Amino acid sequence: MPKPLSRRSFNRAMLLIGGSFALSSKLAGRELRIPRIGIQSSLSNAPQIHAAGGQFVGLSVAGFLDPFGPEAEFAAKLDEAAKSPIPIYTCNSFIRAKHLHCTGPEANHDEVVAYCEIAFDRAKRAKVSNITFGSSGSRNIPEGFDYDTAIEQFVSLLKRLGPLAAARGVTVSVEQLQSRECNFINRISEVERVVRAANHPNIRGVADFYHMAAEGDTPEQLASAADIIHHVEIAELEGRRVPGTSGQDFRPFLGVLKKADYRGAIGIEGRWEISEIEAAFAEIKKQWIEA
Repeated sequence: MPKPLSRRSFNRAMLLIGGSFALSSKLAGRELRIPRIGIQSSLSNAPQIHAAGGQFVGLSVAGFLDPFGPEAEFAAKLDEAAKSPIPIYTCNSFIRAKHLHCTGPEANHDEVVAYCEIAFDRAKRAKVSNITFGSSGSRNIPEGFDYDTAIEQFVSLLKRLGPLAAARGVTVSVEQLQSRECNFINRISEVERVVRAANHPNIRGVADFYHMAAEGDTPEQLASAADIIHHVEIAELEGRRVPGTSGQDFRPFLGVLKKADYRGAIGIEGRWEISEIEAAFAEIKKQWIEA
């Protein structure tokens, strides 16, 4: 009988398998599905991320898709992206332009939608299938502005974006942001509220474990929203470092998603060095297995 793999060897073997959306194995008599794992970075780091076991790279709408940028420049970026050993699955930094407002008395949805249409067009051409909607500056509400009115404004915008995103094969995933960065949609329950109200399959939610930990969200609150979660971002609360740095336990949250048969991806978004990411990918997989 062959000698069983040690945990170290098992994790290393998984890191060397790439390109598929999920890895399947048999563990304790049942099929184990491990989400695709990657990291927010730059295309220049893609070969090293791939060598470390990463299955995708995340870029930014503002920097890569750059809806206000010249077509010739974007075409050159597409040529560069075609050489990447791993796909560009997701983009964040969605709406950065200071004149675009999703909420408040200066909300200008027609201009926001026009910008987003270009972003979705370019995402389709780059084969980017997820756009994370954090964008604190575009959705912050002025002091004294009615919260429920802001919710209505934001949901109204999402309802307009859903069909436009769907036509290009893109999902817009709303992200909660911690209150020290943004004053609107700070909890996973608020993500759930606006996504359910938008009621469109291409408007989903992000579970950002860093922001969730900062705001005190619980596994039970994540469980309520698990069916609308399309993407996960992960970093340790201490220093926003990669998993495994200080030993933060993500298993309670990963277990919720695992039970819900989560089929999305997990992307590291935080502070890191190239030398750290192979161990970080292994730590995420280990915690997923044990959750």
